[in-house]
Amino acid sequence: MAHIDPHTTHYSVAIVGGGQAGLSLSYYLQQRGIDHLVLEKNQLVHSWRSQRWDSFCLVTPNWQCNLPGWSYAGDDPHGFMVKEEINAWLEGFVVHVDAPALEGVVVHKVARSSDNKPFSIQTSQGTFTADQVVVASGGYHKPIVPRLAERLPAHVTQMHSAEYRNPQSLPEGAVLVVGCGQSGSQIAEDLHLAGRKVFVATGDAPRCARFYRGKDVVDWLADMDYYNMPVTQHPLREGVRDNTNHYVTGRDGGRDIDLRRFALEGMELYGLLTDLQGNELRFQPNLQANLDHADGIYNGINASIDKYIAAHGIDAPPGGAYTPVWQPAAERSSLDLAASGISSVVWCIGFSPDFAWVDAPVFNGRGEPVHVRGVTQQAGLYFLGLPWLHTWGSGRFSGVARDAQYLAEQIAARAGAVDCAEESELLLS
Repeated sequence: MAHIDPHTTHYSVAIVGGGQAGLSLSYYLQQRGIDHLVLEKNQLVHSWRSQRWDSFCLVTPNWQCNLPGWSYAGDDPHGFMVKEEINAWLEGFVVHVDAPALEGVVVHKVARSSDNKPFSIQTSQGTFTADQVVVASGGYHKPIVPRLAERLPAHVTQMHSAEYRNPQSLPEGAVLVVGCGQSGSQIAEDLHLAGRKVFVATGDAPRCARFYRGKDVVDWLADMDYYNMPVTQHPLREGVRDNTNHYVTGRDGGRDIDLRRFALEGMELYGLLTDLQGNELRFQPNLQANLDHADGIYNGINASIDKYIAAHGIDAPPGGAYTPVWQPAAERSSLDLAASGISSVVWCIGFSPDFAWVDAPVFNGRGEPVHVRGVTQQAGLYFLGLPWLHTWGSGRFSGVARDAQYLAEQIAARAGAVDCAEESELLLS
């Protein structure tokens, strides 16, 4: 990391968060000669090291890994890096950026008394000030575990997906995976492939095909310019930020995740988990609806690819709609914990944001920042690295560089405007 003067407490820009977003912005600020400091409460790119299970791999192809000045340069652009490869690639990015960063520093509060005053940044290592602040700590802060968890028997091991590492880390017995988004479906598959008895409480997560009509679906969507669509042009507008990610996997070269096929192989599927009464788990009778919804999204994406192929006269292998390979015989609304042999529960229902430390009037009723492409209504305060901050890739390796470059331009423009205003005041005084 770049040398930092320990006596300096004021910076033009403070970046809170040293992940892919914060480091990307540091890269562009260095290009512009803007002094700044990155504050990271753990290690740089910590979340990739700590919140991924052993068999984790990317769900988007390697060619989409495009951080500033640090694109994927391996020999498998259409493959999917595994955990160790991702961390090695990110370690290279850390060295490449050489950001002025402090690790192990917790930010307790960011506030400003008025627009013409610097921001005060209270941390575990004292107070810093900055003319502008960028919150680049992501949107996945607090693991979501429902209060129902408190009523499960003490002998049942519980963990959040962020803590899961491998099947061997769980005690013998069946496992209940709650949630079927990207983490839930992949962890369920990981356990299933290891020969564990798996129960899955499904939700309304969508899914997509890995490959369709001769190419990875991601390649088709890139050709269709989907990844350049700004949130303002998406049919759901900002509502798309609430969507669950489609489940699919890059494991073993990439494939679909089809819960119905797993059910044929012995995985037990249920609807949405709602309650625990005595020794019985209770579920909504909506398994069929959840599976049909996921398949409907799957077929809808493929249909859009069909239209694109037809409109452009592309020679591609034939396509077709997915036909369910399994149907639930009946909806089951309860499951006896003891009879099922469940010894572990893995909660895979996501994270909630926690920006309580940002003391600024820029949040909506749900505690989410209100912004336009990361720029808030409080002058000099920005957000970076959030899902659909601007495009689909804003919270991913594929789009965060574009967002960081844009914010660097906004920061430089504001710094220049402030300097001009101060010079005018001096001339008039």
